[in-house]
Amino acid sequence: MPASVLRPVLGALGLTQIRYVDPVRRGRASGLVAEVYRQLERDFGVLAPPVALHAPAPEVLAAAWVLLRETLIVPGAAPRAAKEAVATAVSLGNACPYCATIHNNALGLLAGGGSARPDAGAAALEEVVNWAMPTDGGPPQPPPFPAAQTPELAGVAVLLHYLNRMVNVFLRDVPLPPGVPEVALPVVLRVLGWAMMSAARRPHGPGLSLDLLPAAPLPADLSWAAGNPTVAQAFGRACAAIDEAGRRSVPEAVRDLVQVNLVGWRGGPRGISRAWVEGLVEGLPERQRPVARFALLVAFASYQVDSAVVRDCRAAGADAPTLVEVSAWSAMTAARWLGAQLPAGG
Repeated sequence: MPASVLRPVLGALGLTQIRYVDPVRRGRASGLVAEVYRQLERDFGVLAPPVALHAPAPEVLAAAWVLLRETLIVPGAAPRAAKEAVATAVSLGNACPYCATIHNNALGLLAGGGSARPDAGAAALEEVVNWAMPTDGGPPQPPPFPAAQTPELAGVAVLLHYLNRMVNVFLRDVPLPPGVPEVALPVVLRVLGWAMMSAARRPHGPGLSLDLLPAAPLPADLSWAAGNPTVAQAFGRACAAIDEAGRRSVPEAVRDLVQVNLVGWRGGPRGISRAWVEGLVEGLPERQRPVARFALLVAFASYQVDSAVVRDCRAAGADAPTLVEVSAWSAMTAARWLGAQLPAGG
């Protein structure tokens, strides 16, 4: 099937995977949403649901795309296989099977195989994985790569900490439309992989997505990005847009609650149930508790968000743009915190 026919089909099927908010259909997109969709299909190969789910909040959609393009897609100092290894490792650590499946599939294709293991391949990739998401409980590992690669690989790690949280809320566990049996997953992954790898072989100039968002300085906690001007601009612009979304949609007391609870956290689980969150929200006014519960879960345990949590937010007045903006602010706040803890190169 020609790419010009395949892309719209994949895009339409992908949008059916989005839950809790109505997706913006490709043919009905306009303005900033339409331009992001156009770039996403051109440079990533498909209208990827992890990005498209942001469409009810156009500036946040642009932020997600700018980060994905300028860190993962654009060729740079770090090889694409190392980026996909980081993306897979972070996704597994965050209990995001959707993202882990997509990025491990891409890693297998880049390796010329189809391995289901995220650490498959050269020892160098294993070292990168251990740096991005150590699993042995030991001290952080120094970067096993040249300092010039840090902005891209740390950028991919932060991006996936962010996207994993958004995907866990708004997508299913597997990249399949509702009602499609999981036995179809290998076929879907082959088609998606073909589309993504075909797009990856085309030239991608750095910085071509930056004009989607206004210029903004790089926040101090993202100083690891400073060595790559394009990645630094991408994070400066994207984080400014997401911060503004937070000011619009997340009450100040809720923002403070999330940020205070990040202090000292290293990404581990908060509990097997949601009981931990109830003690944190009980000091807030009743009307703020649903959004606070939602924001805390997105930041610390996005896999614990379910329809009841979202329904409570809706009942408290959150519309689709607000849901996306609350999620985006909480997810990026946690992602930035975790990114700042990654060991940086000298």
